[in-house]
Amino acid sequence: MRILLHNAPVVVLVLIFAFGALMSDRFVSPVNLRNILLQASIISVLAMGMTFVIISGGFDLSVGSIVAVSGCVGAWTMLQFGIVAGVALALLAGTAAGILNGVLIAWLRLNPFIATMGTMVILRGLVLLFTEGQPISGPSGLPAAFLNYARHSVLGIPLLTWTPIMLFLVLGWALHLSAYGKRLYAVGGNAEAAFLAGISVDRIRASAFALAGLTAGLAGVMLASRLQSGQPTAAEGYELNAIAAVILGGASLRGGEGRLAMTVVGVFIIVILGNALNLMGVDSYWQRIAVGVVILLAAAADQIKRTRRH
Repeated sequence: MRILLHNAPVVVLVLIFAFGALMSDRFVSPVNLRNILLQASIISVLAMGMTFVIISGGFDLSVGSIVAVSGCVGAWTMLQFGIVAGVALALLAGTAAGILNGVLIAWLRLNPFIATMGTMVILRGLVLLFTEGQPISGPSGLPAAFLNYARHSVLGIPLLTWTPIMLFLVLGWALHLSAYGKRLYAVGGNAEAAFLAGISVDRIRASAFALAGLTAGLAGVMLASRLQSGQPTAAEGYELNAIAAVILGGASLRGGEGRLAMTVVGVFIIVILGNALNLMGVDSYWQRIAVGVVILLAAAADQIKRTRRH
């Protein structure tokens, strides 16, 4: 029983997958499963970065805007200077935005909600000004080699899906096996005790936001390839999906708890639930309500778990 409770997100995912398979014969088709993987890929990258932020005791509302900025900056740059320069500058833009959040929160002591909501609005406004509200794709489109990133597969798995798989291996090691990961959990669990133990609390918190910015920059590159352009209005609401996936994976908004694998499970819960309801012909508004109910249940379960623990 304890094992089931510890891995409750996996149980929920299995039940939702079974529900989708029973309600639609198209659900388990190769085309639909590939579509699920593609939908989950970008959110998974965002949610993995968000996991570090939430474990540190914060959260980031700006990652959706960072995705849009990075995608547009990357698309414009690769049209001028090539793919490598475009991807590099997109990642740099995302990381810079994450560092800005880290400075505002860790050193200027701004509330994470206020700080990241402010950068969310500012960055979205800047990218709309930069692009004049128009997609960036050039007269003949983005480079074909870049667009193939979203079109091609290796071993039957889309290249876009291989990206979060490789990222998971790197970030999983950093979070669960490295000294940095132990410090991150310590800061999120009890910042004062971590400080007294000699941990640089401000640097750890700032690094978590920088990492979230980097992963958002990578998500911007992925989304630009999939949409075949840099879209200034892209990724609206992605930050909420990323936060929801982390919470569904069992992390606590109070910090100090969370597992990267469960975050990915949380992503698939959201994506598969939406996909199943879509195949059933359920209105998109009801789909949002269903996802919201699942999130509230996850938050309630976290509160019950904490109450019993205390």
